[in-house]
Order: sequence, then structure tokens, then C-alpha cells
Amino acid sequence: MSFTSRQAIRLSDGRELIYFNEEKQSDRAKYADTRHLPPPPPTSQLRYDPLVDEWVAVAAHRQTRTFLPPSDACPLCPSTPSFASEIPAPDYDVVVFENQFPSFSDRIKPDEVTSLTELVPVRAGIGRCEVICFTSDHNGSFGKLAPSRVRTVVDVLADRTTEMSAITGVAQVFPFENRGVEIGVTLHHPHGQIYAYPTVPPRTQQMLRAAGRYRDRTGRDLYTDVLAAERKAGVRVIAENEHWTAYVPAASRWPYEVQVAPHRKVPDLPALSGEERDAFGPLYLDVLRRFDALFGKPMPYISAWHQAVVGEGRELGYLHLQLFSIRRAADKLKYLAGSESAMGAFVNDIVPEKAAETLRAL
Repeated sequence: MSFTSRQAIRLSDGRELIYFNEEKQSDRAKYADTRHLPPPPPTSQLRYDPLVDEWVAVAAHRQTRTFLPPSDACPLCPSTPSFASEIPAPDYDVVVFENQFPSFSDRIKPDEVTSLTELVPVRAGIGRCEVICFTSDHNGSFGKLAPSRVRTVVDVLADRTTEMSAITGVAQVFPFENRGVEIGVTLHHPHGQIYAYPTVPPRTQQMLRAAGRYRDRTGRDLYTDVLAAERKAGVRVIAENEHWTAYVPAASRWPYEVQVAPHRKVPDLPALSGEERDAFGPLYLDVLRRFDALFGKPMPYISAWHQAVVGEGRELGYLHLQLFSIRRAADKLKYLAGSESAMGAFVNDIVPEKAAETLRAL
């Protein structure tokens, strides 16, 4: 592990916060949360949509979440004598805490509704949502982190995946980072989130069905064969090292999309070896720098870890990271308009091979 100590405290409203310290000694846990916060909201409500066989979360309390505060009132910066943030200590390396406005939690309403109609059952959105801050530097970014800090982040995500997967009712743990106001980010401080879902999300369900059909037909693992084919073709590969390959998927949905996958099939982040964790950072940082160099300015992106589910179908999972941007030109964004939003049918404006060629050449 790249972090040497792990210190958990409780914030004034009872939420958990964990410092992951890179140095051997730390007194960060001695700092108390001096704010007087109301109790955390109850969990969201899940409503079943029978027309598409999907669950939708309704979390009205998220409407009041913090929106683009000034830098001197950033809730993700360390606390100062003049401002008490979400992090009580005056500095930190990597920190994780329960989201103040969670999409899912284990705090259940006593009068939880069980159905709206005979076709629309309702259930509590049991799970957990956490915020992970990669650095105390408000003006930093993931792409500016040192490889050693990236290793710490990977170790922290592995730690949280293990703990959150053990929560009763959790179906999948999903770490991700949103970057840029174009994506919808409401806090500029470099951070990500970790969702522990109470149901298997639609994209994962699609991937499991495809992998299951492929296994039944061939007896082989689908992602293993896709990755091998991309490495052999080479035309869409951006970068690679001994343990990882970064490539543009042949059927990319987004203008600029890269998947970063380990050469060895593992289900999730906790299953990565120390060597694989060390090798991830330099390659991923290289890809992020290429994204920022593409148009000469910070690239808005979503970075999403796809991990195996907790229960049935876990053996079909193959850990990989999906990085993509909605920016299709220096002054143009790809909006999810009629075909994408209404029908889920993507039309990409950039030929994947051209995207790979451009990113490779930067």
C-alpha cells in the first residue's frame, strides 16, 4: 500500500471521513468538525420503469447541493481559521468522506412507499456515495498528480471498493471522476466520487449480457479477446506498457474516448497486483496530458472505472477504465440530442481511427 496510515473520524452530522496519509505520522484525526450541520438526508427512492426494465433513483435533496462556490469557500479544501470545510484538518494527502447530498445511502425513511402502481414498485435506494479528494491543491488536476499520488488514489479506491462491496444490498461499486463545467461539475477542486449501487446499472447489464452470450457461444472471455484484437491491430492503440494498454474503442460513442485496461483479467481494483498499480499511473497520466493537449486547453471528461458486480455475473467482469470527452472540436461540444437522449442510439462525429491517430501524435 502506498498510504501508510488510515484515520477515520466522524463529521458533526455523523458522516464518516477517512484520511489516507502518505507519511508515517499524522495528527489529522485530532481536528474536529466545528460546524453545526443538520442530520444527513434519508436515502433516495428507487422507482421501477417497466417499459425498459430499469430502476430510476429520485433524490430530491440533491437539488440543494453546493453549486460552484468561490475558491475561498470551497468545501473540498482543507479547513482554515476563517472557513470550516468538509475536511477539518489544515492539510491532507487523499481524503474520502460520505457525500453530504448522496444519491444512495443506508438511512431509510420509516414510511418508505412500496409501490406507486401494480407495475411500478418502489424501494429504498440503499447504498453509499462517497467523495474522494485527490489533493489538497484547489488549483490542481488529476493530470498534474505525481505517479506516486496516482498509486495512492488507486490503493484508496481499492480500499473503498472492498468495504463498500460488503454493504448489504450493494450490487456494484463505481468509482469515477467528472472534470469540467461542460460535464456538469459543480465543484472545481480535483475530486472524484464512488457510488455503491443498489441495482446493477443499465450499461453493466448490457455488458454482462454480451459477455454471457459470447462465453456461451465460444467458451471464451469477451473483453480478453477484444483487448487482444485491439493490441494486435494496433491502429487504435494510444499507449501501452508491460501491464496496461490504452486504446480507442473501434465503435466509440464519444468524440474522444479511450479505454485503459490491464493485460491480465482481474474483476476489480482490489485484485490488481502492486506492479499493476504502479504501472497504471504513468500510462494514465500520459493519456490525460494528451487529452489536454488536443485543443490546447483543459479537456472536460468523465473517467469511469468499470468493475465486476458483487453478485451473479461477477466472473464475467473485466476491470477497465473508460475515459471520454464531449468536446468534439476546440469550440464545439457533442450534445446528447434527439437520437442519443431519446433513443440511446449514438452517432459519433469523429472516426475512431482518426481520433486515435490524433491522440497518438500529440
